[in-house]
This record gives sequence, structure tokens and C-alpha cells, in this order.
Amino acid sequence: MSSVIDVIQRESPEQRQAFIVNALNVSFGDLIVSQPDAIRGKFRKMAASAFTFYRGSACLYYADMARDSDPFLDEKTSRIWIHGDLHAENFGTYLNGAGIFVFDVNDFDEAYVGAFTWDLKRLLTSLALIGYQKVLSDEQIREMMSTCLQSYMKQVETFAKNPETQAFALTAQNTSGKLKEILQQTRLSTRIGLLDRLTTIENYDRHISLNSRVKAIDAKTRTKVEKAFEKYLETIPAGKRESALNYRIKDVTVTYGIGIGSAGVRTFTILVEGPSQALENDILLSMKTARTAAPSRAVQDEDVRNYFLHDGHRTVISQRALQAHSSPWLGFTSFENDGQLVAEIAPYENELEWDDINQMDEILEVCSYLGQATAKIHCIGDQDSDQSLVNFSIDQALVKAWDGRKKKFLKAMLDFSEHYAAITREDYHLFVDAFRNGKFAGL
Repeated sequence: MSSVIDVIQRESPEQRQAFIVNALNVSFGDLIVSQPDAIRGKFRKMAASAFTFYRGSACLYYADMARDSDPFLDEKTSRIWIHGDLHAENFGTYLNGAGIFVFDVNDFDEAYVGAFTWDLKRLLTSLALIGYQKVLSDEQIREMMSTCLQSYMKQVETFAKNPETQAFALTAQNTSGKLKEILQQTRLSTRIGLLDRLTTIENYDRHISLNSRVKAIDAKTRTKVEKAFEKYLETIPAGKRESALNYRIKDVTVTYGIGIGSAGVRTFTILVEGPSQALENDILLSMKTARTAAPSRAVQDEDVRNYFLHDGHRTVISQRALQAHSSPWLGFTSFENDGQLVAEIAPYENELEWDDINQMDEILEVCSYLGQATAKIHCIGDQDSDQSLVNFSIDQALVKAWDGRKKKFLKAMLDFSEHYAAITREDYHLFVDAFRNGKFAGL
């Protein structure tokens, strides 16, 4: 089997465009039927640039990965927990379950079991696209990717050599520059500030604010949500459960996503009491319909596929396997036979944005941190992760993948990402042409 780069380069523009349309239809066809306006909005956002197209088309990436060959994969390294949609804007800050502000990978909706190089290639390609968008030279773009990858490899090797380093996290104490600034800004956020933005106080109690997107629900739906919520509580690890007071539902609303990643996806917002009856301690949770993970379409492993009850379960199990000290509110349930992901709407999440990162030294510093953060999710999981799919030392397996051939591994990853970024820029134009000319039925 040859590299997918060679396969794509042999295809005509018409064949490639048909492949793109089919990949997006397979992933979003049901939402095109049920939520055409939302998907139309998603596609228009994707049409803004090659990078936004790439962000919204993980399904296309994995359709390509399904026909790729990779000499650095073996039985273990092709079967680790991966993020699934690792691009340069899926990083940010949060307050972890240990009460520490950290910079890490976020958004685990596409997380799955697959090849570690899929995460690396997707991340490096995104850096190439950002570098191109910033009008950097080919040499500078390759330096960005190389810095990130070498940082990843060095951190994995550190984990493998010294188990004590697995407590590693990127915090305000060991970062500088842009990352330190983001972490410090995050500390200024407050729960009451979030509540003031999203809720109002009526009749001496707090309620979720309604608007054109946030809608009230009827009594029948409320009853179904409450039953789903009861099932969700059973999925919180025993060591992270709070008192019954924390979980008393005060209000529920519904909305449908309009972003690039969540377009058309139904989400219930649930307001619960929190640790006391004080109004400033109320907690906002989201209960979101989980979608099929894009990497799952490239993984032909029935043991993996059958391991999960549904995609809500898959998302939570994956996130706990990838994220040290995951939130005590993270859990899953089902609603009308659809798997649901339940998570806190936290005030402490501050996403990495690249608009004001333009000096080469700043860019390279951030790229280095992204490599470290990626190594962390691949090698370190939550103490409450009880998964049994991946039961070997990941850091040791990863080091073995490039042992004795580091230069070859580096070159292969960088060459692939460089070429795939160029293909993505061409794919972007093919996508825009297909969308403009009605080649997506129903839009």
C-alpha cells in the first residue's frame, strides 16, 4: 500500500472533488437532512480559509488516512488513545481536577483508539497551514513543524526514562511568553462572571437566560432530561462524586450548535445547585449529543468498536485515558437512544488563538509547548481511567517506533505534513467550488 500522498496526486481534480464531497456527506449527511441551515452555516465558515476548512473536515483527513501506509506503525503504536482532531487551535487552558490551571489539549469529541502518527500528522499539517496563512517561508514553516515534533519526541523520551516525570503539566510556573500570559489571564475568570453572562435571577433563584438560540423545553422533555441525568450520575467515578446537593437540577434549556465543530448538534444546558445553596456556587453543565468519531471510519478493529456503549461513552472513556486529572463533572448518558457527553461549562477555559502570535521566536516557543502537550495526552491518563483497550506502556512503545531512525522519522513526518498541507490548500478550493455549485445535495 502506497502513501496516500501518492494516491491523491494520481487523482484528477474531478475525482478528488468527488472524494471530498462523499467524505463530508458520510459524516454530515444526517444533519444535512435534519439541520440544513446549521450545516450550511458550518460550510460557509469552513469556506473562510484553507485552515478553517481543515478544522472542519477531520472526516476527510481520516478518509485519506484509511488508505495510507506508515512504516513507523506496529501492533502497539497503531492502537493507542489519540485525540483524533489535533490541530493547532485545539489547545487551551482549563482548571484540572486537581485544582491547577494548566495549558493542554482540549475538545475530545473525536478521540478514539488509533495510530499515534495520525495525531502528529494532523497537528503538523495545521501548523503548516497557519504558517502559510502568516506568509512565512517554506523554511520557516518547516522549522515550526520540526520544533513541535522534536519537542514531542523529547518529552515522550523523558516520560519513558523517568516515571516520576509523568506528573508533568504546562502551568504558569514552567511556561513563558504567550502561554504564561494565557494562563495568567485565565486566573482572572470567575464562576460568578460566567453565571452573570448566561443566567438571570428571578424570584430569588437563578435561571438560564433565554434568547434566539437558547430555548426553554416542555415538561415532557424535562422529565426525559432528568432521567438521563440520573443515569449520568452513575458514570462519575466514586472518588469524584459530590454530595446530593451538588446535583439538584434547577433549570434546563436546549440549543443547537452553530460552530464549525458542533453545527446542528443538540445540546441541553443544565443548571444545578452546586456545593451549597449560595447562588454564586451554581454549576452549568452541557449534555451534548455525541457524534461518530472521525477516526473510527479508518479503524477496522471490531474490539475497539464494540468496546463502547455509544459515542457519549466513547468520548468520556477516551478523554479520561488522554487527560490527567479530568473534570469531576465529566460523564455520559443517553437521551432518546442517542449517546450524550456531559461536562461542565467552565469559566476557566481560554483557547489558544494565533492572530497575535507573529514573531518567529514566539511562534517557535508555542510550537514547542504544543509538542509537549501532545506527548502528555499520549502518555499520561487520568487516575480514574478504567479502560482496558490499551494496556501497555505507551511511552515505551512510542520511543521504540523511532529508536535508531530518528532522522528518518522526523523527515517522514515533516515531508508528509508539508505535502498534505499543499493538498489541503487545493482541497479547499475544490470544496468551495462544490459548495457554490450545489454539489452537496440538500444545501
